[in-house]
Amino acid sequence: MAESTSAPNDGIIVEDTPPSPRMNPKRKRALGGVAAVVVVLALCWLLYDYFVLSHFEDTDNAYVQGNVIQITPQVGGTVTAIFADETDPVQAGQPLVRLDPADTSVALAQAEAALGQAVRQVRTLYVNNASLQAQIKLREADVAKAHTQLVTAQQDLTRRQALEGGGAVSGEELAHARDQVEAAQSALEAAQAAVVTARAQLASNQALTDGTSVERHPSVQAAAAKLREAWLAAHRTELPAPVSGYVSKRSVQLGQRVAPGAPLMTLVPLEQLWVDANFKENQLRSIRVGQPVTLTADMYGGKIEYRGKVVGLGMSTGAASALLPAQNATGNWIKVVQRLPVRIALDPAQIKEHPLRVGLSMQARVDVADLSGPSLASAPRTAPLAQTSVFAAADSGADALVGKIIERNLGARLQK
Repeated sequence: MAESTSAPNDGIIVEDTPPSPRMNPKRKRALGGVAAVVVVLALCWLLYDYFVLSHFEDTDNAYVQGNVIQITPQVGGTVTAIFADETDPVQAGQPLVRLDPADTSVALAQAEAALGQAVRQVRTLYVNNASLQAQIKLREADVAKAHTQLVTAQQDLTRRQALEGGGAVSGEELAHARDQVEAAQSALEAAQAAVVTARAQLASNQALTDGTSVERHPSVQAAAAKLREAWLAAHRTELPAPVSGYVSKRSVQLGQRVAPGAPLMTLVPLEQLWVDANFKENQLRSIRVGQPVTLTADMYGGKIEYRGKVVGLGMSTGAASALLPAQNATGNWIKVVQRLPVRIALDPAQIKEHPLRVGLSMQARVDVADLSGPSLASAPRTAPLAQTSVFAAADSGADALVGKIIERNLGARLQK
C-alpha cells in the first residue's frame, strides 16, 4: 500500500501515486511495422483486385463437351459381325457393324425382276401404237368398201324402181333390192363405228406413250426407283463410321436383331471438343464473344493450360432447360442464383497434344478486359457445322444396275 504523509502546517492529506510505466520502444516499433505491412498488403490487394482480378471471371463449373455420334442402322437385320469395340480408334468409312444381307438380297432380286417386267410392258405399249394404226387403216378400208356397196345397192334399187311401172320388175325383186340397201347401210355404219373405236384405242394408247421413251416412261422410272431403294437397303447392311474417332458405349451384340434407328454404339471425334462453362448471373455482364479464355483440366493439373475463346452464350439457364423446370411462381419461392452456359472453343493443336475426354471437369478464366465484342452472335452460320462424305456415293452402283436391266429388256431401241 502507498504510504500517506500529512503536512504539519495545513493538515491536508496527500496520497503518493506511482509513475506510469512507459511502453517498450522495441515493441512499439514492431507493432508499427506490422500495422504498416498490413496497410501495404491491403493496398496492394485493392490495387491487384482493381487492375487485375476485375478483368477476369473465373468458374470451376465447366465441363468438356463434344459431338457424340450415334451409330444406328438404316435397315433392320441380324448382326453377323462387329468390327470395333469400346475405346477402339476408327477411321471415316471403316465398317463397324455388319447385318445379315439375306432379306435385302431377296428384295433386290424382286426389284430387278419388277423393273425388267415394267420395261417389257412399256415396250408392248409402243408396239400397240403401230398395230392400232394399221387397224385404223383396215377399218377405214372397210368403210370405203361398205360405202361402195351402199352406192351400188342404192343404184340397183333406183333402176328397179324405174322399171316397176312397166311390170318388168316384180315386187319381190324390189323388196330384195331394198333389203340390200339396208344391209349395205348397216355395214357402213358398223365399219364407221369400228373406225371410231380403233381411233379411240390408239388415242388411249398414245396417251401412255406420247412425249417420252421407254427408258423415261413413268412406269419404268417407278420400277427403277424401287430398284434403287432395294439397292440402298442391300448396301446398308454394313454400317460405316461417318467420321474418324473413338468408339464408346458399344451395346450391340452378335446375333442381335436390330431395328432401324436402334443405337448400337457411339463415336466420339476427340478433335472436335469444346467447353461449356456455367457462369453465375452476376458474372455475365462483362463476358463477350471473342474474349480469350485460359483453362486447366483436373486430369492434367495446373501445369497444362489450354487456350480458348468465347464463341457464344447460352439462350437459357440450366434450370429453364431442365426436364422439370422450377416453378418460381409459387408462394414458397426461394431465390437461387442461376447459371448460364458459355461455350468456349479450344485450340485443336493443344487437344491433339493433350487429349481430353467428354465430361471432364475444367477450370475456366475469361479475360473480360476487352468489351468490344457482342454478347450474342450477330451473323448466321454459312457453312455446315459438320458433314461427312462417307454416304455420298451410296447409290452410285444403283444407276449402273438400272441401266443394265433396261438395256437387257429393251431389245431393239424404240423411238417415241
